[in-house]
Amino acid sequence: MLDGFKKFILRGNVVDMAVGIVIGAAFGGVVTSLVKSFIEPLIALTVGKPDFTAVSTTITGAHGPVPVPWGAFLTAVINFLLIAAAVYFFVVTPVNALVARMRKDPAPADPTTKKCTECLSEIPIDARRCSHCAQPQMGKAA
Repeated sequence: MLDGFKKFILRGNVVDMAVGIVIGAAFGGVVTSLVKSFIEPLIALTVGKPDFTAVSTTITGAHGPVPVPWGAFLTAVINFLLIAAAVYFFVVTPVNALVARMRKDPAPADPTTKKCTECLSEIPIDARRCSHCAQPQMGKAA
């Protein structure tokens, strides 16, 4: 019974997924700290403190007034957008630039044709005579 459980847990994809979740949670803390420490103060300098939790509306119904605290939702949406922007501009964009810089273009394929020395028609690279003008060709690259 425990042997099957041990095989399941020690499978590569389960361990990889667990490591990814732990690293993702730790990275989430870093991104949240980046937003709280740097991005939110910059926004607070320009538009004020981004905290709308106290904003609410009261709806009066048959059973009396009911408060609708939509400011908390607005704060959560703004925090999500700030974190998403921080991840995109400070992580995704630099990593994509780094990967593009490290990526090497594949070597160009060897040519399969060459130009005839006389009529400039495309002929196979190993041709010794042009099929268009019948001129003899010298070497592989003319």
